[in-house]
Amino acid sequence: MDNEVIVTLFASLGAGLSFAAFAFPFLQKSDKKEKYRSIIEKRRKDLFQSNRDGTKIISEESVSARDSMAMFYRFQKLAGKMADKSRDKMLQAGIRNPKAHIKFMLTRAIAPVVFVIFSSLYFSILPEDKSLSPAVEIAILILGALSCFKLPDILIKNKIIKRQEEINLSFPDALDMMLICVQGGIGLEQTIERVAGEVADNSEVLAEELGILSAELAMLNDRRQALNDFSRRVGSGAGKNFANALIQAEQYGTSVSNVMRVMSDELREIRMSEAERKAAALPPMLTVPMILFFLPALFIVILGPAGISVSATFGGG
Repeated sequence: MDNEVIVTLFASLGAGLSFAAFAFPFLQKSDKKEKYRSIIEKRRKDLFQSNRDGTKIISEESVSARDSMAMFYRFQKLAGKMADKSRDKMLQAGIRNPKAHIKFMLTRAIAPVVFVIFSSLYFSILPEDKSLSPAVEIAILILGALSCFKLPDILIKNKIIKRQEEINLSFPDALDMMLICVQGGIGLEQTIERVAGEVADNSEVLAEELGILSAELAMLNDRRQALNDFSRRVGSGAGKNFANALIQAEQYGTSVSNVMRVMSDELREIRMSEAERKAAALPPMLTVPMILFFLPALFIVILGPAGISVSATFGGG
């Protein structure tokens, strides 16, 4: 095979991969809708089953410390606050398993111990000529244990940040649709359910959270509990402000449409100010890449021919 055939094959492969990467998100829209609908239907079934059995209705994030922390029964008072924080982190990261926070805490506790044990065994079987000094081994063990302890928390925080950014980006548009539905006389539960279906194509995360909120508003007797649970799931940002605003509106008898209108304006101003902040921070961020990558190539293009001409002149002389 000559060079032209190889180049043509690679170009065709690259074009095919580019088209597949472009078309893949559009093919996944139906899967996203089915996924978020399955989550909402599961939540509805759980609430309905609790109502039918006559048991106390609790949300996924309200699992009691007595049940979820059974293995930590003796240390319940010590681990209670840690368990609540870990449970909130799991929900904000989109992990809805009621036992996920226990696995998270166990991972953070066991991973450093496992690392220290295996590292110590590895250091003990090293030959004498390749062995490290005791100070270096201790430093490696300490740094490795700290890394194993912090790594699960860092991964969860990154996932939380990505979900919150997606919610904050899509929530103003969703709030505008809610405002239109509420002003048209549609109830809050039906409004949130309808908007969840509309935003599923753009934000699967927001669609899931709004769908669960609509299910809890329809099935739970206490609307404030459903809004508080939604606030805990989203963690911070536009979703939490929305839930707190609705709770205050219900408490003081304020019009929901007025609250949504004010929040919509505020969220759009916040999103615009955030875009302006990122735009203002862009020039300083581009300074170092321009110095390292752009200016050397520019100098070579501008001064290269002159240098070649001078070299040829003096070389010929």
